[in-house]
Amino acid sequence: MKAILFAIAAGLFWGVGEVAARSILHSKTIGPLTVLLLRTLIAVPVIALAWTIAMYVAKSPAEPRDWSAHMTTGLWTKLILGSGISAGALAIICFYIAISLGEISRIKPIAFAIAPATAVLLGWLLLGEAMTMRKAGAVVLILAGVVLLTGAPKTLPTELPKMHLD
Repeated sequence: MKAILFAIAAGLFWGVGEVAARSILHSKTIGPLTVLLLRTLIAVPVIALAWTIAMYVAKSPAEPRDWSAHMTTGLWTKLILGSGISAGALAIICFYIAISLGEISRIKPIAFAIAPATAVLLGWLLLGEAMTMRKAGAVVLILAGVVLLTGAPKTLPTELPKMHLD
C-alpha cells in the first residue's frame, strides 16, 4: 500500500510541476533547457537532504549503507546509461521541449502512457516479469485512451445551447 501512495503522490507532484513548467515555457521568457537546468539545480539539494535523512536519520533498510561495495560494472552501466542518461537526461529534455511546443493536456498523457507501456514490455522481455492477458489488455487500453485523449481536438462550445421547452 505504501508503494501505491508514493506513486499517487509522485503523479500529483508531477502534474502540478509540469503544469507550472508549461506555464513558464509558454511565457516565452525562458527556454526548456534553462527551465530544466534550474529545476535540476533546485531538486539536487532536496534529494540530497532526503537521502541523508533516509541513510543516517531514519536508517532506512531501502538505502543500504554499503551499497558502493556491491556495485558491479553491470549495475554501474545500467545506472549511468539507463537511469542517468536515458531517464534522467534524455527523456526529461525531450519532455520539456515537447511541453514548450504543445499543450500539456496532450503532451503529458502521451509521454506518461508510453513510459508504462514500454516498462511493461521491457519488464517482460528483459527482466522475465510475467506477461498476463490482463497486463497486455491494460497496455492496449492505456494506449487507446491516449489516442482518444490526444487526437484531433474537438472543443466544447463556450456556451451551452439554449433549450426551449414548449
